[in-house]
Amino acid sequence: MSYPAGRRARPFLAALSAALSTSLPLAAKSQVAAPVETHLDEIAIAGIPANAPADAVGAEAAALLRKPSLTQASPVGLNLRTPSRGASRLGLTPLETPASLDIVSGETIRLRGQSSVLEAVSQNGTGITAFGSPGFGIGAFTARGFAGQNSIQTLFDGTRLYVGANTLTFPFDTWNVERIEVLRGPASVLYGEGAIGGIVNVVSKKPLFTPLKVARVGLGSDGLARAAVDTTGPIGESMAYRLNISGNRADGWISPNGEFRNLAISGALTWRATPDLTFTVSHDLGYQEPTRYWGTPLVNGRVLDAVRFNNYNVRDSKITYNDNWTQFRTEWTPSADITVRNTAYRLQSRRHWFDVEQTAYNPTTGLVDRSDYLEIYHSQEQIGNRFDATVRGSAFGLANQFTAGFDVNHIAFRHTNNFSGDFVETPTSVPLIGYDPGFFPANGRAVPAYATSTNQASVFAENRLELTERLSFLAGVRFDAPHLSRVNLLNRTSFERSFRALGYRFGLVYAVAPDTTLYAQYATATDPVNSLISLSQSLAGFELSTGRQVEVGAKGLAFGGAVEWTLAGYRIVKDNLISNDPARPTVSVQVGQQSSYGAEAALSWLPAPGLRVDANLALLNAEYDAFSQGGVSFAGNRPINVPEQVANLWVNWAFARDWEARVGVQYVGAVFSDFANLARRPDYTLVTLGLDRQVTPSSRLSFRVFNLLDTVYAVDGRAAGGMNTSWYLGRPRSFEVAYTVAW
Repeated sequence: MSYPAGRRARPFLAALSAALSTSLPLAAKSQVAAPVETHLDEIAIAGIPANAPADAVGAEAAALLRKPSLTQASPVGLNLRTPSRGASRLGLTPLETPASLDIVSGETIRLRGQSSVLEAVSQNGTGITAFGSPGFGIGAFTARGFAGQNSIQTLFDGTRLYVGANTLTFPFDTWNVERIEVLRGPASVLYGEGAIGGIVNVVSKKPLFTPLKVARVGLGSDGLARAAVDTTGPIGESMAYRLNISGNRADGWISPNGEFRNLAISGALTWRATPDLTFTVSHDLGYQEPTRYWGTPLVNGRVLDAVRFNNYNVRDSKITYNDNWTQFRTEWTPSADITVRNTAYRLQSRRHWFDVEQTAYNPTTGLVDRSDYLEIYHSQEQIGNRFDATVRGSAFGLANQFTAGFDVNHIAFRHTNNFSGDFVETPTSVPLIGYDPGFFPANGRAVPAYATSTNQASVFAENRLELTERLSFLAGVRFDAPHLSRVNLLNRTSFERSFRALGYRFGLVYAVAPDTTLYAQYATATDPVNSLISLSQSLAGFELSTGRQVEVGAKGLAFGGAVEWTLAGYRIVKDNLISNDPARPTVSVQVGQQSSYGAEAALSWLPAPGLRVDANLALLNAEYDAFSQGGVSFAGNRPINVPEQVANLWVNWAFARDWEARVGVQYVGAVFSDFANLARRPDYTLVTLGLDRQVTPSSRLSFRVFNLLDTVYAVDGRAAGGMNTSWYLGRPRSFEVAYTVAW
């Protein structure tokens, strides 16, 4: 699509702005809070012809953006009226769903300078935080008192990659993101085991039949350089393509080995065989060489200024992640009341770690002791198929929607390491300052350790019955049957284990008014005792952990869509944690229990033209009800890495024509690095500033400052003997300048 140039651009954009402010749905109407020119790629999605007369733009924009098939998330607001499949396979809006769901548009993410999925989720989602070092891949999330990849799933276009050894490495880049959906609370009824805390569903951009090209370049502190391009459009009358390429590199803020680089390539081709039948094939490639940094040792419990930017890894360290996702999607709509979807996929990951991962300051010697010289390879492949069909009709004379389907997959996982063989590590020590990083020991290379084969089959169903014009009843159920086979590649011993998991959900939604709903929900979930596909023989005898949640809440829009808000209160209980037998402290049994309760609120407010406020707050109480290790009870203590206060605030101000400023504030409460709650990591507040200048109607210059106050904060940590030994620090104050152009 080509936008009107020169003097014709202003009437065009003015007419479109007027259309957005007077005749669009509420979710789209809120876009007038910022200059229309700042959302050129979103406007293109509406399919408005470039040669449309200015006085015709308003009517055409209104008609096109009212189409039910247009489900792109608005860059402004909570998207309470945006259809989604993240919290329901029925394609309900958050306003119709008895659950807590955040929908964050990709445009919002990119305007706020959030280049990673980890940043986008933790700085925009309600009550969700991120933690982790390179051992977790892209990192891990916490939500509602639960932490880690085994409790909060990450999905890509609704497909989950089964997590091996607590590690997930894709998706990571936000350039190809159309939106991110964050469902808080148990989601096993939708996606299977491992989702008691919630899910993060990253939805990619899809091919469009309207031509669009967008490019971005950026430079920043510490040698940062970014480049990205997005192009889409028709190929003839029945086909469309999309290609996204983005690359990033930097010298990094820590030395040595602080540099990083990554590349993400996404290509998709859609064929509209008939008006009712569409096929889409896509391939996504991700390559990463992250910073080879595992934490900064604490001296007397604090980070010294003299060592804040020091990296104590070995000189020849290496970390690489390679991911490839291929999907073939089919959507058939034989009638207005029937939709059939099928997704066949192949996911492949190759990962390599070669470094020293533990550092601790020794007060006796005054040196930094280094240990955990590890070399690890992951080889993982997942092949599967997901099918579902939705029927809209009536039941017992009442309007009804019903979805049913199945999901089958096979996962092959191979783990190669140097801690299962004959290598005997010799820890080393180096000075705090002026040290030689040294090299990895020549005899410490990895050998094949174990391989697993997992076959998983599941069936699911979901139904929404409109009991009255205002009251609807939602019910869902899912049954999973994974089977794991594991072989030790050193001694050839093996074992097999089958699991059965049943998840279900019931919910009521009551429309107090057309734009306000109340809801109540009861849901169950299951979590593995560790990463299912890398389950060890010592854990093979245990069952899946089970959980249940009760949630009540309210959602709504007010003042013509100028205000969107949500409130939620919940309680979650998780049983069958692995704990020591109170009578036999050396014996592990599945008797532990963990629980949490809390309240969450989110608000999007347009108090005046050009001014916008987005805010959310989460307060919770999380604790182990019954849990012990090594004969010590930790009942009443808070789970590791779980903060009890989380808040985000974003203020946007279009203070002059073609200018927009924004400030973001993220607050994360204190957490603990150990079960005993002795190794405390303090709370922190991060401030982000942004300034955008619309250079031309189709180009934008952006300036951003991250961590404005240069806060020293830890996103992860290690502890020993009830004391913090090292913190994995977040980035210091940094800046970035980016230029984006659409044509």
